[in-house]
Amino acid sequence: MNALTHFLFQNGYTILFLGVLVEQIGLPLPSGPMLLAAGALVGAHRMNPWAVLGVAISASLISDSIWYCIGRRRGGAILGRVCRISLEPYTCLSQTYAGYSRFGANALLFCKFVPGLGTLGPPMAGMSKLSPWKFLLLDAGGALTWSLTFVSTGWVFREQLESLAGGIATVSAWVGFALAFALAVYIAVKYVQRRRIYRTLRIAQITPGELNKRMEAREALIILDLRNPVEWQDGRIPGSLQFEQDKLDSMVPSIARAEVILYCSRPNRAAGARAAIQLERRGVGRVRPLEGGFARWHNLGFPVEKTVATGRI
Repeated sequence: MNALTHFLFQNGYTILFLGVLVEQIGLPLPSGPMLLAAGALVGAHRMNPWAVLGVAISASLISDSIWYCIGRRRGGAILGRVCRISLEPYTCLSQTYAGYSRFGANALLFCKFVPGLGTLGPPMAGMSKLSPWKFLLLDAGGALTWSLTFVSTGWVFREQLESLAGGIATVSAWVGFALAFALAVYIAVKYVQRRRIYRTLRIAQITPGELNKRMEAREALIILDLRNPVEWQDGRIPGSLQFEQDKLDSMVPSIARAEVILYCSRPNRAAGARAAIQLERRGVGRVRPLEGGFARWHNLGFPVEKTVATGRI
């Protein structure tokens, strides 16, 4: 904390602005320690508290507004792209939607404290067509609460933070090695789990062209949409049904003898694999993911129903 505090003191509010901006854009650079250090400098009368809060809120509003506009224009596709960098992209998307759908626009007031929602909350607000003035009001409130919490903590515990930083500095190499090793193990485990799922599954995908031909021939197919409701505004494959996890057991008897086609918003083998394994374990005979997902289906110009409502089994 000594080095960071000195660095902030020398470079001032510009570094704080860039740190908050970069984190809120989505890059893995936590700005919390910077705000804590800024709080310590406020307690030492080396930084102005109102200026610190103004800088943090301004940087946050700029990045969040960019995400809001992208979400408003690009729809559900943007969430899929952001979540692809996650080790669990499908879980990332589903948890983000679940969190936002539970609290609605009010999630902007606290989403910066919740991993995942901090960056994905603003585009979710854009996709839900939240009015710009309400977005700015709620997002500013959330940014104020978030930055004030860190700055106040740094101000109150400035002496303890200095002592803690000194102690950490003596073992920083070991701490860094341990964190890097733990991260490497976690990534390796997740990779092995995914490869095991794919080897176990061994399902032949169906191409968009083949699916379209079979639909035109009116073959008996069950098409299940694995996407979240927020993504339905981009349209759906005609006749597709909503895949409802909580109603999986009740839907199986009606589809057990049919050929089932699964699709996500974008190519996502993990999501398709999980759903396919769940169906096969319940006795569904043949399950095939759609190659390229809804994005490729749409890009190839195949029919899309531009309705939010979906069929249900």
